[in-house]
Amino acid sequence: MAVRGIRGAITCQADEDSILAATRELLTAMLKANPSLQTADMASVWFTVTSDLQLVHPAKAAREMGWNEVPLMCSMEIDVPGSLPQCVRVLIHWNTDLPQSAVKHVYLRDAVKLRPDLSHAD
Repeated sequence: MAVRGIRGAITCQADEDSILAATRELLTAMLKANPSLQTADMASVWFTVTSDLQLVHPAKAAREMGWNEVPLMCSMEIDVPGSLPQCVRVLIHWNTDLPQSAVKHVYLRDAVKLRPDLSHAD
């Protein structure tokens, strides 16, 4: 079994409720786009936020969704001039037999600008 990466991102307002709601929306969309994805198969999940979203860890939203046995990590995105602001990004490491080409990445709201070629939100 291989470990595959699922990328996702979403933009939101810079307040705690918005960050958590957006993170839940993103994770829910990622689960919907990848129907065989189960938390038991997640090796780990890494969240990043832009410097303007430092009020809450997005991992809190995953815990609130019941992702209690999944190793979660949060960090700050590199603050590159001109980068997309108010953005939560996630990388799920998924233990699966699916090929990487079958993985569906999800970019929502203004974050679709980051990788329109990989965005498959349905």
